[in-house]
Amino acid sequence: MKNVIDPFISLSYWPSAGGFGSNTNILETNIINSSVVLSVLIYFGKGVLSNLLVNRKQKILETIRNSEELCKGAIDQQGEARAGLRIVEMIADEIQVNGNSQIEREKEDLLNTASENLEQLEDPKNETIYSEQQRAFDQIRQQVSRQALRRAIGTLNSRLNTELHLRTIDHNIGLLRTMMNTND
Repeated sequence: MKNVIDPFISLSYWPSAGGFGSNTNILETNIINSSVVLSVLIYFGKGVLSNLLVNRKQKILETIRNSEELCKGAIDQQGEARAGLRIVEMIADEIQVNGNSQIEREKEDLLNTASENLEQLEDPKNETIYSEQQRAFDQIRQQVSRQALRRAIGTLNSRLNTELHLRTIDHNIGLLRTMMNTND
């Protein structure tokens, strides 16, 4: 074990070279050391860099696949939504057609009912008018009859004397007797 630790201890005895730093003077630098360091970096860095690029490429491809699947799902949902929309539009058209025909039927029924109601109201109105006309005619007849009777009575009273009156009564009694005899 002592052999393993000796190289590190011997490092502590070396004189300090003034610190660690980079020498930018190409003529003073060791080209071989620089080429070795650069080749080691390229060799090992190439694997790390290619691994990073491969991982990034896989992530991008996976994202693209997920996006395509989401797009297909969205297209399928859009197709289902359009089919549903077509169904809803057909139902809406059917409801509209049914509604319009229902409105027309209701309108015709309302007009027919109104017409029937007018006819039904027309009959009592006509009957009322007819009865009022008949009543007016009856009143006029009665008034004319009364007036005619008054005139006739007035004329009879003015022209009728007692003798004419007795003759008329005798004549009427005679008519009644003949009527009674014919009925027997």
